[in-house]
Amino acid sequence: MSPVRFLKKITRELSRHRRMAEAVEQMQCALARIELRQMQLLPIRPLRDAELKVFSQFGEDGILQYLLRHVPVPKRVFVEFGVSDYAESNTRFLLQNDNWSGLVIDGSRENVDFIRSQPYYWRHTLKAECAFIDRDNINGLIRAAGVGGDIGILSVDIDGNDYWVLEAIDCIRPAIMVCEYNSLFGAERQLSVPYDPRFSRAAAHYSWLYFGASLPALAALASRRGYALVGSNSAGNNAFFVRRDLLGGLPEVSAAEAWMPAQFREGRGRDGRLSFAGPDEAVRLIADLPVVDCETGQTVTLRSALKPA
Repeated sequence: MSPVRFLKKITRELSRHRRMAEAVEQMQCALARIELRQMQLLPIRPLRDAELKVFSQFGEDGILQYLLRHVPVPKRVFVEFGVSDYAESNTRFLLQNDNWSGLVIDGSRENVDFIRSQPYYWRHTLKAECAFIDRDNINGLIRAAGVGGDIGILSVDIDGNDYWVLEAIDCIRPAIMVCEYNSLFGAERQLSVPYDPRFSRAAAHYSWLYFGASLPALAALASRRGYALVGSNSAGNNAFFVRRDLLGGLPEVSAAEAWMPAQFREGRGRDGRLSFAGPDEAVRLIADLPVVDCETGQTVTLRSALKPA
């Protein structure tokens, strides 16, 4: 077979696989719409009972759809950062099923180029930008994309400086926020990794377990900004907040009520392979690393922060 014919064959195969992938996505969305219509007939409480996975990592798609039935959204616009290649994300179902528009940011040029090459990128109003996010550049990145003021959803998942970046954002006022928390930091104290503009989860500790902030820290920060914590997912990593002026009849819960231990085991050994460490072992691995008490500003070890009073 000549090189030209071989390349044409490969191109045809790639096109066929892309069409098949699009057909699968369409079926996923159609089945999700059927399930969502059925769920509308059921009372939802706690929030995690609304879970449904389409493109989200766990059940966040269903939770957001439930919240959007109760929260009046000023603009059907989202901002999500830390999206990897957007295969799993909290906003993609909103983009493809509900025709929202939005901005996604990731630190990998390869990931952003992949997103821009996908059919949903030209079919919908999506902007994908490549940037390593820190608290000094986040507002500029959002403004440069033409996003500002009241929007629908902000989703924060950067596996590192989440607390400090969220604290810095002042150019948008989302109706709903989704924030990843580190359940290993416990359900009592307001804790975060110390701010480092170049923080890398992989470099910070070989286990990949040292990152982010506790749910109480994010809940206290959100409360100061006028947001109510309304629940978390059953996987134990994402919390949901609603602006108090839009809360309506949704019940507010405490961090202790919303907190869930992580049900997944993503820790790694020194060889870089998954270690499947349970929660006690996972905490032990990072117990001597520093965390900031966000109430006092003091830096202590995680071990001392988690000690009973």
